[in-house]
Amino acid sequence: MLPDHLYVIFFFILGTGFVAAAFAASWFLRPRAPSVAKNSPYECGEVIHGDSRVQFNIRYYLVTLIFVIFDVEILFTVPWAVVFRQLGMTAYVEMVIFIGVLALGLVYAWKKGALEWL
Repeated sequence: MLPDHLYVIFFFILGTGFVAAAFAASWFLRPRAPSVAKNSPYECGEVIHGDSRVQFNIRYYLVTLIFVIFDVEILFTVPWAVVFRQLGMTAYVEMVIFIGVLALGLVYAWKKGALEWL
């Protein structure tokens, strides 16, 4: 029987070889002379108008950050809910405090007008 580290080395070499083979196949199968349209900066078919540095409203970023915060809350809440019965009252109180702090942050953002899209 082989030692465990040899299995890791074998699969590392196998994975590296697979990636190298995919790169080599794409190198040999690619078109050699791309057209002028293919060498243009954008391939979406849209004509470029103006500068690429467009300023967005700061509210877009605020709403995005609030979404990320509540998305991370769900990442913490779902595993907690799965094992809720085994955790006991201490974990329940900790989760109430956690959700309370997030609710306080949501109320603060709401009062500041960060969620209004005008």
